Amino acid sequence: MARVLALDYGTKRIGVAVTDELQIIASGLTTVTTETIFTFLKDYFEKEKVETVIIGEPKQMDGTPSQSAEAILKFSTKFQKEFPQIPLVKIDERFTSKMAFQTMIDSGLKKKQRQNKGLIDEISAVILLQDYLKYKS
Repeated sequence: MARVLALDYGTKRIGVAVTDELQIIASGLTTVTTETIFTFLKDYFEKEKVETVIIGEPKQMDGTPSQSAEAILKFSTKFQKEFPQIPLVKIDERFTSKMAFQTMIDSGLKKKQRQNKGLIDEISAVILLQDYLKYKS
């Protein structure tokens, strides 16, 4: 089997999470600056077999697209042009940042560590990936 990769897209940073090859465990991989994400993905896809990429789809509480939906659409379009062989699946990302922050608190991270926005983005990507794995099974 191949891995599944999850992206928590942001205008400055993108949190990245990945499954193991059996698609059982979701783990944080890294945080990448938005302007370098395609270089990162190209390198990663050359090293690892990836079956699907998951991206968070930002929505308002009423289910309508959020302000960042346009940026996600542009990213998605470019992704499909660059990597047409890899399906890009959008899933609802409401509350992932809040859940990530709560996870940091529950894990006992100190206040200074919880201010690391890159870590929040990476944990958010893990949460997206865990949700996808639950949905898939």
